Amino acid sequence: MYRVSWSRIWTAATGRRPVAGRTASWWLPAGDLGSVRSARRLTRDKLADWGFEAQTDVAELLVSELVTNALEHAYGQVRLSLFAEDGLLRCEVEDENPELPHLRTVDPDAESGRGLFLVNALSCCWGGVRTPRGKAIWFELPAIALTEACPLDALAFAA
Repeated sequence: MYRVSWSRIWTAATGRRPVAGRTASWWLPAGDLGSVRSARRLTRDKLADWGFEAQTDVAELLVSELVTNALEHAYGQVRLSLFAEDGLLRCEVEDENPELPHLRTVDPDAESGRGLFLVNALSCCWGGVRTPRGKAIWFELPAIALTEACPLDALAFAA
């Protein structure tokens, strides 16, 4: 089985190399909706390790949407990968279905079908790339550690 080098996909897609120590990747059980809960927990824990707590809520929501889509509409193994580099947090979900998703019009009364609208609305950018195994769908968020918060915030507490 061919395994994708995430640093090569990242470099090819962005023209930048991931920073050592700021990459993480996990295989999630295929066909198990408990994988969505695991993906949220893994994302939350890793962002806390990296000091990116400010992005946790949005990242967890969007990761859960992409993992749910992979479990419901694709097949085979699912892989979650996180990268932080050059002020961006990039989250990728890979599955074995090469068909790329697209935004579509959803009936107002439909119970599903809004995941990519959330990804589109809440991320800096998003997209998909075909891989030798299938595809990887990704989104990016600003990666600002709490220690890198605006210096003006500190002035408010000093007054």
